[in-house]
Amino acid sequence: MKTRTYRTLLSIVLLLIMAGAGRALAAPVKILALGTSLTQGYGLPPGTEFSVQLQAALKRAGIDAVVTNAGVSGDTSAGGLARLDWSLADRPDVAIVELGSNDMLRGLPPEQTEKNLRAILSRLKTAKVKVLLTGMKAQRNLGPDYVRVFDGIYPRLAKEQGVLFYPFILDGVALNPKLNQADGMHPNPAGVKVIVARILPLVKKLAQESGKVR
Repeated sequence: MKTRTYRTLLSIVLLLIMAGAGRALAAPVKILALGTSLTQGYGLPPGTEFSVQLQAALKRAGIDAVVTNAGVSGDTSAGGLARLDWSLADRPDVAIVELGSNDMLRGLPPEQTEKNLRAILSRLKTAKVKVLLTGMKAQRNLGPDYVRVFDGIYPRLAKEQGVLFYPFILDGVALNPKLNQADGMHPNPAGVKVIVARILPLVKKLAQESGKVR
């Protein structure tokens, strides 16, 4: 009788453990989108910004994810670093880092941008967050020396920190008037759709590596 009771209790415990594991696997992947106005959705109608379109695209791909919009219009790499701890409060599984464009537009020293981005990537690594670093290209009128140094920041850091890398966040969108707002700098909803479509395979890869996708 005691043996039978023990086996019954053991079976119940195992079922509870398996149920708990199933719930853990079913939890959505938390994705932090840390960036500038390109992430925040400057000038876009509500519901068309990067985070919303990306979350919808992941859902269509069969991935349950919650994408947090941590984009701040006009933010620099220093600003992103300053608010990183606050952004990590929700314990994301994945982070998309899109910073540096405003540093470049303000003509800030590329060395300072690189230092800030390195600190952000190192902090995310310590927090065990999977990272996708998105690159930016310097405007060519800033001169060849500035362009060379700035453009080199992103591939160098991606290799150094061992993170997934998307070379240019505006790939396929920059300089296309049909995909940008009147200012020629910020994508319109169609432009955001292109960005999401191109970056989606890398985000899916990180989501799968998070361990929350079956």
